[in-house]
Amino acid sequence: MIYWDLFWAFFISNLLGYGGGPSTIPLIQNEVVNEYHWMTLSEFGDLLAIANVLPGPIATKMAGFIGYQIGGVPGAFLALFATIAPSAAAVIMLFKFAERFKKSLHVKFMTKAVQPVIAVLLGVLVYQFFLSAFERSGLFHLALLASVSFIAMEKIKVHPALVILAALFYGGMLLS
Repeated sequence: MIYWDLFWAFFISNLLGYGGGPSTIPLIQNEVVNEYHWMTLSEFGDLLAIANVLPGPIATKMAGFIGYQIGGVPGAFLALFATIAPSAAAVIMLFKFAERFKKSLHVKFMTKAVQPVIAVLLGVLVYQFFLSAFERSGLFHLALLASVSFIAMEKIKVHPALVILAALFYGGMLLS
């Protein structure tokens, strides 16, 4: 049953996650944290931070890790397959229509209409992470990390991956 749950959680998240990686992250979070309780919100946040630092698609890295944690190698395989299957099936089935309709105004409007929904989903996820970080580390550490990260990325132009690594190091050394 756990293998079916793993497959279904990642399949549904990626089937409904129109718009790429950013739109699937809140859906995966809902399934993994709220629906099946495989991880806490803070564990999911840590995994998301690490997945952002590593190269490649975020959803597949998260699926592989969570699948392995829950069901070993077969679980990792199923979670990865469920993550890739909706997009692969859509590409195969819709490939001949993509060329015909790529300049269609309806398709362009549909793509533009999804962007605010993705922004709201990511905003909710950020709010949940903010509350979790506030509860775990307190206002001082949260404000310090946020302000130093903002200054590093916006003023000094440090690459976000380096900022994430520095924040992970800070959290691991001072907050664990």
